[in-house]
Amino acid sequence: MGDSQYSFSLTTFSPSGKLVQIEHALTAVGSGQTSLGIKGGFLLCAPAHTANGVVIATEKKLPSILVDETSVQKIQSLTPNIGVVYSGMGPDSRVLVRKSRKQAEQYYRLYKEPIPVTQLVRETATVMQEFTQSGGVRPFGVSLLVAGYDDKGPQLYQVDPSGSYFSWKASAMGKNVSNAKAFLEKRYTEGVELDDAVHTAILTLKEGFEGQITGKNIEIGVIGSDRIFRVLSSSEVEDYLQEVE
Repeated sequence: MGDSQYSFSLTTFSPSGKLVQIEHALTAVGSGQTSLGIKGGFLLCAPAHTANGVVIATEKKLPSILVDETSVQKIQSLTPNIGVVYSGMGPDSRVLVRKSRKQAEQYYRLYKEPIPVTQLVRETATVMQEFTQSGGVRPFGVSLLVAGYDDKGPQLYQVDPSGSYFSWKASAMGKNVSNAKAFLEKRYTEGVELDDAVHTAILTLKEGFEGQITGKNIEIGVIGSDRIFRVLSSSEVEDYLQEVE
């Protein structure tokens, strides 16, 4: 039977050393809509330790044309200078967003300064890891891309259902992850400008996208050296779409 007899046990390792429920969670992520992130590199003409920012983008395909697209938000802010996008199960992401916002607020109330990006990522990853070792719960069926800007500059992290997290220059997740990562590996360059990163994100989403991309079926979030994370409006996305055509 191999590992299948252990597939319903959350806290028991299979003979091959796997927690099979984690693989099921990753399958849920792989069936989710494509999301990606691109971190801007250092500017050649800028002072040392000055960088552009981070772009995160995702597909936002609605289950029906009757759904109000303004009620669906896949990219959200955790703090004024940190944003997140998910692939996988939307309800699971809402739980993690709420927990992350609470942790960020607790840090601010204690230290009177914004929480560092790395620390918020670590706290969120810890929550996800705890759900891989506790009875009566299941792993989160979602992966997160966290984009932020703090004293260490622009940062992009990916957090997986196992609780593992890594810093990335550019990454993708979701159902089209192989093509998206291959495209990013070809197009990504050090020192990419923020506008160019948005263009690359749009072109990456076009790889394998079914139908016509518009400002209503994709979302893009950006954060620059002003340290203010914001989600681009549909009209702003349409302007970028015209530039890449």
